[in-house]
Parts: sequence; C-alpha cells; structure tokens
Amino acid sequence: MTRRLTTIKDIAKALGISVATVSRAMRDTYDVSAETRKLVLDTAARMNYRPNFNATGLVKSGTHKIAVIIPAITNYYFSTVITGIQEYALEQNYQVMLYLTNDSAYWETKVVRELSPSSVDGLLACITSETTDFSHFDELIDADMPLVFFDRVPDPVKTSAVVQDDYTGACMATQHLIEQGYSKIAHLAGPPGLNLTQQRLRGYLDTLKKHNLESHGVIHSGFSEENGREDMTTLFGHESPPDAVFCVNDRKGFGAILWLRERGIRVGEEVGVIGFTNDPTSRIISPSLSTIAEPAYEIGRKSCEVLIRHIQKQSYPAQEISLPTELVVRESTRRR
Repeated sequence: MTRRLTTIKDIAKALGISVATVSRAMRDTYDVSAETRKLVLDTAARMNYRPNFNATGLVKSGTHKIAVIIPAITNYYFSTVITGIQEYALEQNYQVMLYLTNDSAYWETKVVRELSPSSVDGLLACITSETTDFSHFDELIDADMPLVFFDRVPDPVKTSAVVQDDYTGACMATQHLIEQGYSKIAHLAGPPGLNLTQQRLRGYLDTLKKHNLESHGVIHSGFSEENGREDMTTLFGHESPPDAVFCVNDRKGFGAILWLRERGIRVGEEVGVIGFTNDPTSRIISPSLSTIAEPAYEIGRKSCEVLIRHIQKQSYPAQEISLPTELVVRESTRRR
C-alpha cells in the first residue's frame, strides 16, 4: 500500500490556518511574519513534508521553473505555442516543464494536483476538451500559485487568460463564405463545453442572422480529421445538404475536403470549406484550405509574459487578452 505524501493542505489543517498562508510562508513573501513562517516550516519538517523538485530554490528566490499543461504537441498549433512560451521563458531565465494530458480530463487533474508552489513558480494551462470540473485549478489558485490559461479556457475564467479572437474570426469566416455566394452554410463545431467552441459558434450564427440566413446544421464533435469526415457523413445524409461548411479547426477542414474528394464533389465549386488555424498543411492539401489564421506563436509569448508578471508581482491584476485573427483565402472557397 502506497503511503500518501503530506501536502500543504495537511499542514494548513494541522495549524488551523489557510492553505494560502502556508504557501506564502514557504515562499517567504513579505506579508507573512517570521514567527508564522518558522511555525509552518517546523510543522512541515515534523510531518515529513517533501516538496516536489527544488524546494530550497523556492525558499530563496523561486524555482525559476514554470509548468505548461497542453492537450497535445503533435499538431502545428500547440507546437507553435510552445515555441513562443519557450523563447520568452528563456529570455527571462525561466525553465519550462512540459506536461501532456493527451486531451484527458483525468490526466489533467492528476498532473495539476501533483504540482505545488514548491515545484514550480507558476502554471500555463490549456484545458482538455473533456474538462467540466475546474476544482483542481481552483486548488492552485487557493494556494496562491500564479496561473494563466491560454487558447482553451474555463468559462468563467478566474485568472488571467490569453486567447485568439474566436468570435471575430468566426464572423470573418462566415462572412467570406456568404460573399462567395454560399447560402446553405453548416458548422462543424468543437466540443460544446469549450469557450472557443461557443465563441466560434456565436460568430457563425450572428453573421448568418445579419444576412437573414438560417443555419444549415451544427455538429459538435472533436478536433480530428476523422471527426471532420464523420461530421460530413452526417451532414450529407440529410435531404438538403449544405453548400459550404465552416470548420472549427483546420484538421476538421482537411477531413471535410478529403471526404468530398472521395465522393467526386468539387471543393469550392460545389461545396466550400473554410477552417480555423492556418496549419501549414492547409497550403499543401489539394485544393488548398481557406482558413482563419491564429496567432499561435504570439499567444505563447504573451501568455508566458503575463504569467511571469504575476510571478514577479503578486498584485498584478488578472486580465483576459484577445489577439487578432486573419482571413486567409485559398482554393477551397473559390467558386470557379
């Protein structure tokens, strides 16, 4: 049987003080008295508390390590975000510790609960498509760990967040399809619980309404190429199929294009397809995919910048930063 490790919650309970006070005492912040700090450290030693990684570095001046939690690293968007995070972190003399959740809420919770203010100075997090309970993040917030979300964020968000302008991007994508003469426009959406899914859906619906058009179908599913193929099978099983699809991301767009090609349906001329990411593959696939370009690298840099400001200045106010997107027109929306 595995013996449970002592946590800062256990120390707080033993002393009858808050988790936040224990956390601040261990970090030797200005607002904790020397007496309280000594009491916390003595109790931690008595209870055999063993902080993760480099606790002594934390007591002196912080670990100079930040954790990054992402659902995957095998796609263009996340690898580019990581590049931005890594570059800014190194410029500021911080090390990056990367954790992959494989888009699993279980693994996300497990990783977050194994972190502590004694292991890293702060956390950058992109939630999984399954996450509906954010209590594991709330525990870090209660422990005063600086936390910044990026891309996929909780709704509502209790800390700083850096995102792309999902709503305006969706408006641009839908507007472009309408201007190209498409009128029966469907949306291949993401998982319904994600903020970005809701914002892109809202932009799509608002733009249709502006032009007195009805939605020609909304399907919620995952973000993969295979999800795109499956969604197209569902859409085109209806009596009146769409003449265009706005996909929540490029990978679903790739699936849509391949599905249409396999059935001899001319992409662009008969059915338009537009994505959202600007993955390099969108330029290579035939026909090339029109899309909304996301500022992935800039999101990485900016989210890391905001996190380090929170680390260095506890009173730094929480903020939500939205970076602009851009319409990129290619062959998949050209009506010959």
